[in-house]
Amino acid sequence: MFFQDTSAPAAAGGTTNAEAMKQMGFDHLIHNFDPLGWIVFITLVVMSFSSWYFIIANAIRNAMVRSRADKVIQGFWSTTSTQDAIRELEAQPKGEPFSKIALDAASAVAHHQQASQGGGRLAESLSRSEFIDRALRQAVARESLRLEGGLTLLATVGSSAPFIGLLGTVWGIYHALIKISASGNASMEAVAGPVGEALIMTAFGLFTAIPAVLAYNAFNRANRVTYAQFDEFAHDLHDFFATGARVESK
Repeated sequence: MFFQDTSAPAAAGGTTNAEAMKQMGFDHLIHNFDPLGWIVFITLVVMSFSSWYFIIANAIRNAMVRSRADKVIQGFWSTTSTQDAIRELEAQPKGEPFSKIALDAASAVAHHQQASQGGGRLAESLSRSEFIDRALRQAVARESLRLEGGLTLLATVGSSAPFIGLLGTVWGIYHALIKISASGNASMEAVAGPVGEALIMTAFGLFTAIPAVLAYNAFNRANRVTYAQFDEFAHDLHDFFATGARVESK
């Protein structure tokens, strides 16, 4: 009675599949790029580095603004004279927004006062209150715009990176079909490389998009809080410079 040894073919098949699976790695992806594959890959790399740059930069900037906001506001109201308050505001870092809003208001007061003493048209066309209000609106708009730096790019990356990765996926599957058609072989060895390329491009697109979307939402929420602080501080500044006293809210 004879027995067939089926272990060798099975082992051979397993080895073939194992070798085929090795072609689904990142190394195979790099070495088998065509021009379109390189364009998709480089685009995603640039998007990823750009979004992470703005994520880190905005996180540092927002943390600095939040950490200094109460100190700047309380320092301004706690000073005994306007001149001391202005000197303290001028000593703040260049990128600190609350001090710049207050300095613009103080500059508007001084400019309007000089125009009034000189009998210029500015004092006739705009009252002190209107001129201060105009300066504060411009200052708040300018500082709000600075806080939004990079958000457009994050929104663009978050919305487009998955589709760019999908383009790489479709292109990889297309290559797999071409290879099957040319060889007439639909084995794992024939399709593993192109399919692996497709899957990696999909994952890379998601890896690029997800941090950008999360960061965009987080920064938008943080900025809304800061905008409310801008408006509240600007309202108090307007009352102080227009009437000479701060109007306390109940």
